[in-house]
Amino acid sequence: MPARTRRRSVSLLAAAGLTLAGLAPAQGEGSEPRPAPEPPVNHLAHETSPYLLQHVRNPVDWYPWGKLALERSKTEDKPIFLSIGYAACHWCHVMEHESFEDQAVAKLMNERFVCIKVDREERPDLDEIYMAAVQGMTGHGGWPMSVWLTPDLKPFYAGTYFPPEDRHGLPGFPRVLEHVDRLWRERKDLVVDQAEKVAEYLKGQLRPKLVAGEPSEALFATFLEQSAAHFDPKHKGFGGGEAHAPKFPHASQTLLLLRRAARTGDPQARAMALETLDAMAAGGIHDQLAGGFHRYAVDRAWLVPHFEKMLYDNALLADCYLEAYALTGDRRHAEVATRTLDWLVREMQDPRGGFWSSTDADSEGHEGRYFVWTKAEIDALLGEDAEPFSRRYGVRDGGNWEGTNILHVAAPLETVAKDCGLTVSELEARLERGRATLLAARRQRVAPATDDKVLTAWNGMAIAALATGHAVLGEERWLTAARRAADFVLGELRDERGRLRRSWRAGRASLPGYLEDHAFVAEALLRLFAADADPRWLLASKALIERIDAHFADETSGSYFFVADDHETLLTRTQSVQESSTPSGIAMTVLAQLELALALGDDAPRRRALRTLRAHHGLLEEFPVGCASLALAADLALGDPREVVIVAGEDDAGAAALLAVARAAVPRHHLIVHVRPDNAVALAAATAIVAGKTSLQGKATAWVCRLGVCEAPITAPEALRAALAPR
Repeated sequence: MPARTRRRSVSLLAAAGLTLAGLAPAQGEGSEPRPAPEPPVNHLAHETSPYLLQHVRNPVDWYPWGKLALERSKTEDKPIFLSIGYAACHWCHVMEHESFEDQAVAKLMNERFVCIKVDREERPDLDEIYMAAVQGMTGHGGWPMSVWLTPDLKPFYAGTYFPPEDRHGLPGFPRVLEHVDRLWRERKDLVVDQAEKVAEYLKGQLRPKLVAGEPSEALFATFLEQSAAHFDPKHKGFGGGEAHAPKFPHASQTLLLLRRAARTGDPQARAMALETLDAMAAGGIHDQLAGGFHRYAVDRAWLVPHFEKMLYDNALLADCYLEAYALTGDRRHAEVATRTLDWLVREMQDPRGGFWSSTDADSEGHEGRYFVWTKAEIDALLGEDAEPFSRRYGVRDGGNWEGTNILHVAAPLETVAKDCGLTVSELEARLERGRATLLAARRQRVAPATDDKVLTAWNGMAIAALATGHAVLGEERWLTAARRAADFVLGELRDERGRLRRSWRAGRASLPGYLEDHAFVAEALLRLFAADADPRWLLASKALIERIDAHFADETSGSYFFVADDHETLLTRTQSVQESSTPSGIAMTVLAQLELALALGDDAPRRRALRTLRAHHGLLEEFPVGCASLALAADLALGDPREVVIVAGEDDAGAAALLAVARAAVPRHHLIVHVRPDNAVALAAATAIVAGKTSLQGKATAWVCRLGVCEAPITAPEALRAALAPR
C-alpha cells in the first residue's frame, strides 16, 4: 500500500465531522469463520483489464466505470463505492481475499451501494481525481483506494486498505460500510454538503491557478536545494520522511541531477545522482539475477523491495543509468542499463511487439516468494561457488528478511576475492555462473502473474529507453525491439482520426488516449528517429503533437489538459504538472515540442513549449523538485541544444566515428540525424534541417547548428567532440 502524500492537503473529513469517530477498533473482537465463496460472474466479465478480471468471480456485484453503474446510482439514490487498484498491487490482493471474496461483506456492499471497480492504469483520469480526494480527506493515499461518492460523482468519504475486522488501529471494513451507509441515510444533508466542499477542493488542487513568468536558471538552484534537503546521506535516495522509508526511485529527479552535472559540472548534483543509482543497483530493489527493478523499497537501505515490477520504472531507470554511463564512462552503469533493457525485451514484450505493464509482487499467495532464497538452497545449488556467492550477495543462515535472503551486493568484489583466495576475474566468473544457476532454478518456481495489457504511455517510455540504449551502447536488439513496439502502437493503438487509444489486450484496443499517451509516444518517436534516422518516426511524432494541440490545449493559460476536449465529463478537467511515479503529460509535451523544433528546424513548436513553461512558472520557481520532468524540459529549453546532422561519405567508418562522438554526449542534449544514401531523399522531404548539408570531399561530415544557424562543417571526430562540449 504505497504511501502518497501531496504537498498541500487538508483533513476535509475532520472539517466536516465525517471522520472515523465511533469506529475505533473494538477490543477483543474476532472474526467468525467465513464460508467459501461461490463463483458468480459479475458485470466485469466483458472487460479486458487483468485487474478487473481478477474480480469477476467475487460475490460483490462489481460494475466497471460506465453509464450502467452511474445511472443505477442515480435511479436508486445509492452512493457509489469506488475501489481503484491495479493488478500488481499486493494490498489490493489482500483486501480482495479478506473482504471482497467474503459472502457476508459482499451482501452488505451489494445491498447498500453501487460497487464500481477501476483499474488505475487504464483510468488515470479517475485515479488522479479520487486519489487527490483521499489525500485531501485523510492526509495520505495509496492503493487499494476506497472512495464513497454521491450519485453525482462527488466524494464524501475515503480511505485506502481496510482490514476485515478491527486491526492495527484501523476499523474493520464491514463496520466502515455500516457507518457510511448510516451517514447517507441519516445525515444526507451533511454528506451532500461535505461532497460539495471536497469537489471544490479538488478543482483547486487539480486545476490550480497558474502564475506565469519567465523561466530562468534560478529554478535549478532551488531544485538542488530541495533535492539536498530530502537526500538520505547514509543510504542515498530521496524522500521517505525523517526515517527515509519507504523509498521510491525518483527517476526524473535523478535524471535532472545528472543533466545539471553534465551542463554545469555541479559536484553536489553529480554525487547525489550517482550515489543513489549505485545504492539502488546494489540493493534488493534491483533483481540481481534477471535484471530490472522492483517498485520501491520498504526500508531505508534499499534492501527489502515491494516485489512488483513495473514497465515504467524500468524504462525510466534504464534512461538514468544510460545517462550516468554517458556522463562517467563507468561500465557498471552500462551493465545495469543493459540488464534492465534486456529484461524488458526478454520478459515484457508481447509477441506482437507491444510491452506488457507489470509483474505481480505475489506468487503462491505470498509476496516475494519467487525472488527469495534460503542459505540451504543456495548451498545445494551452487556447491563450491556458494561461499563466494553468499559473501557477495549477503546470504546468511538466518536470512535477512522473514527467514529468507533477498540478494543484494553486500561486499565489494575485491574484498570477497581476497577472503576467498580468488582473483577478481575468477570471482566474477564464479558469480556469473552462480547467477545463471539460480536464475534457471528460479524459473522452475511458480512465477508472479504478468499484467499483459499494453498501455500506450508506458510503451512510449519503453520505446524511448530502448532507442537511447541503442544510441549509447549500440545494441541492435534494442533498436529492433523499439521499432516493433512503435509499429505496434501506431498500428494497433491509433484510431482512424490519428489519435491514440489508452490500452490494448487480447486483440482489442480500448479507452480514449490521454495527454500522457500522446506525449510519451510523440517524444519516444523522436528518440527513435534520432537512433535510426527513419523519417516516418519524425512524421508520426509531428502528427501526434498536432493532435495534442488540437484536442488537449488550454489556449487561455497556454498549458494542456490531462483529457481531451471530447472526453466524458468528470468532476474537473485536470491540469497538473506535479508528478509521482511517472513524468506529467504536460512535461512530456514540452519536451516533445522542444525536440520536434530541433528535428524540423521549425521554431513554432519551441515557442509553444516556452509558452507552457511560462504558464507553470510559479510552481517551477517554488517547488521544482515536485515537477522534476517539467524542470528537465526547462533545462533543455534554457540550455544549448544543437542539431547535429551527420552526412555519410564514402567512408562508412568515418560516419560511424562521428556518430559515436555525437552519441557519447549525454543523451537528449542534442538532436542527431544520420543522412545516408538510403534515407537522404525521404529526410529532405520530411525536414528542412538536412537541406544543403553535404559531405566534404567524400568524407563523412558533421554539421552542428543552433536553431538553424550552423557552424563550419566538421570531418574530424575530435573537432566534433569539442563542438558539442557544454558551454
